[in-house]
Amino acid sequence: MAVNDNAAATSRHGHFPDPDPDDAIAVVGVACRYPQAPTPAAFWELLRSGRHTVTKVPADRWDADALYDPDPAAPGRLHVRHGSFLDGLDLFDPAFFRISPREAAFMDPQQRLVLELGWEVLEDAGVVPATLRGSRLGVFVGSIWDDYAHLVYRDAVHAATQHTLTGVHRSILANRLSYFLGVHGPSMTVDTGQSSSLVAVHLACESLRRGEADAAVAAGVNVSLLCDTSVISAKWGGMSPDGRSYTFDARANGYVRGEGAAAVLLKPLAAALAAGDDVICVIRGSAVNTGAGSSLTTPSVRAQEDLLRAAYRRARVTPEQVQYVELHGPGTPLGDPIEAAALGAVLGTPRGDAPPLVVGSVKTNIGHLEGAAGITGFVKAALALRHGEIPASLNYAAPNPHIPLEQLRLTVQQDTGPWPGDAEQRIAGVSSFGMGGANCHVVLAEAPRLDKQGIPAPDASADGESATRLPAIPWIVTGRTPEALREQAAKLSAFGVDVMRPADVAWSLATSRTHFEHRAVVTATEPGELGAGLEALAAGMPAPSVVRGVVGEGALGVVFTGQGTQRVGMGLGLCGAFPVFAEAFAA
Repeated sequence: MAVNDNAAATSRHGHFPDPDPDDAIAVVGVACRYPQAPTPAAFWELLRSGRHTVTKVPADRWDADALYDPDPAAPGRLHVRHGSFLDGLDLFDPAFFRISPREAAFMDPQQRLVLELGWEVLEDAGVVPATLRGSRLGVFVGSIWDDYAHLVYRDAVHAATQHTLTGVHRSILANRLSYFLGVHGPSMTVDTGQSSSLVAVHLACESLRRGEADAAVAAGVNVSLLCDTSVISAKWGGMSPDGRSYTFDARANGYVRGEGAAAVLLKPLAAALAAGDDVICVIRGSAVNTGAGSSLTTPSVRAQEDLLRAAYRRARVTPEQVQYVELHGPGTPLGDPIEAAALGAVLGTPRGDAPPLVVGSVKTNIGHLEGAAGITGFVKAALALRHGEIPASLNYAAPNPHIPLEQLRLTVQQDTGPWPGDAEQRIAGVSSFGMGGANCHVVLAEAPRLDKQGIPAPDASADGESATRLPAIPWIVTGRTPEALREQAAKLSAFGVDVMRPADVAWSLATSRTHFEHRAVVTATEPGELGAGLEALAAGMPAPSVVRGVVGEGALGVVFTGQGTQRVGMGLGLCGAFPVFAEAFAA
């Protein structure tokens, strides 16, 4: 059956319906922090190369061997010794966020991650955070565990201070970012179980559509500090004893716990296009519902079917127009067949002559991030749409005997490859289901096929010429401390100056980055000089092309002494290179 009769009719005549301008939401920024993948670029490389991040539990978390017992029912013991864990959770720069070291010591590491990713997602979108102060930016964060709070509770009677409550309360995950940015849109921490962060995306979209917010950060975060929460999860019965998630595979025996966080910046599509934003992908629609099966934690086929129909009706997308779905896909013997049955009923069997629906799960790469699982799948799907590729879903060899893939018209992505088919528009879905039946599905589409300014790309020959001989171009590098300044220079140098367009980089550094107290300007006429200047700045060494300084009190003054030329032709080079200077000179 068609999800929407009107949409189906337009599809049969070869026309892909445009997104409803009142509903379409643009994703204009992405930031993430995963094991072995601290940036979206690193995360994408991890996915497309088919790697996983599951390891034995680190010794600084708990002694996995001492706690291990292969019997899942053994009291006080764990039958699992693996997970996917972040490094450096103890590292944080409180001064950057105007937080005292004493207060920072009481902050849940999840709060720290949300602050860091909130800053990074704005930078990814080219937004200077200070420009948002007083604006209606919304913040929506999904999270379900509070391990750090339980660590604090153990000694709270003797050690609690005025910072303890705000340091451990989950509401502050969102509120602290809103406070730091000085914004006044909705700010909330969402807990719907494992679907929390995708529900946060849905709520952010609804807030934008209702006009409560002009832009929104949607995020999710999950850390595993205590063996206690792993013991609780293991006794529930859903965890894999061999440290692998076998999504849709015959070996499916549970999920692996994972750590990480991600954030996306959302804006109404019309506003994003009008502002010339770099649109990563478009949210065409989403839906949430609740429904459990035979028990509180058993999924419901009917509820998932209703959810999918509602999401695709809202998005005005028919089954045959969907090419890929990022599964909830934890790799459990019960949950996977139920999810497959619902997908097959709504998006698989009604596909007509269209190829089977491709499915996969990021949980096979980095584990189940629980409260942050939904936004992790969302980021994977967004990057896949952006790059026109679908990464492999790992650990798949033979289908679960309770999942008739051919009959359901589903197929698991076994190798990284190009986006399937020759679709008029790439469309993907993302599912996330909470253990108590709180379900969410989001429908994504590729960005409008324009460059980020909505104008034709520059002529290649002109770009090549500018790469070899440039007018003097300044690259502004700043940091809160001298060490941060050098580190920023090192990061910029690591991107590879020769493959960047220097004028574009100069523009971005000048207009879309916060300018901190410690500053430097690297000037050059050739890419090689820019690279050498960055290397010198990163090493703290002097260089002719580098000027350093620290912002002090008072205003900047510029004096033109009027003493005439010091050499013949002085200023003619600037006139030839910069029309604005030439016009002022002529005037």
